Amino acid sequence: MASSIPGATAGLGPHLIDGAAPTPLYHQIFLILKERIRRGDFAPGAVLPGEEDLAKLFAVSRITAKRALNDLAAEQLVTRRRGRGTVVAGVVSEGLVTGSFDTLVQLLERIGADTEVELLDVAEETANGEVARLLQLDPNAPVRRVNRLRRLDGEPFSYLVTYLPQSVARKITRRDLATKPMLRLLRAAGAEPAEAEQWITATGAEPQIAGALGLTVGAPLLRVVRVVRDASATPIQLIYAQYHPERFAYHIQTPATPHEDENG
Repeated sequence: MASSIPGATAGLGPHLIDGAAPTPLYHQIFLILKERIRRGDFAPGAVLPGEEDLAKLFAVSRITAKRALNDLAAEQLVTRRRGRGTVVAGVVSEGLVTGSFDTLVQLLERIGADTEVELLDVAEETANGEVARLLQLDPNAPVRRVNRLRRLDGEPFSYLVTYLPQSVARKITRRDLATKPMLRLLRAAGAEPAEAEQWITATGAEPQIAGALGLTVGAPLLRVVRVVRDASATPIQLIYAQYHPERFAYHIQTPATPHEDENG
């Protein structure tokens, strides 16, 4: 039988859902679990809590828990079989977006200059799943998680969850995280960004992020997963950025491909 990941349900609970929101509770739970699967907290082959355990975890009815799991199965994120439980399927990889790194850095510097940052949470954690893989760390290696909210002209602009390896994190103070752009902090820590790899998708706002951005639960967001590396190709930052759909548009300019006869 597939095995679950110890601690994967840590942090899950009724505080993440809102019974007064217009979005049904089952869909709120679906969005939360979907994001955890995407992020790798529940890796392929892991067993999710069953209907009864999930209902207790979120303090909802078993029918609500069942509908959330059924929706995950409908999106082929899990398989549900009698005797095996709800097993996380292999996640389809997202397409790679490439563009000029100089252009990306200029964009991030402009965002840092034009917006205000609010530090929401800082925690020392262990890397697992996607976080460990993208930062090229051993499973359970220590990382620092930083949750920040950016505002543009006083309005919520983006919700950012950043993971830093300890080699970088130990050189950055909590006070700096609350006041300075991340690019500047990386450079001050001796981790000069040299390249980036990122994936861009659409997603639905889970309750915690929806509340921070002033959106309804399930509202569409632009989701960017970005790995930043130094000149030796060592990952120095992993960021999950979710942008308010009415306040951000992503533009990439790439060099023309020689001998290209079609615009496809």
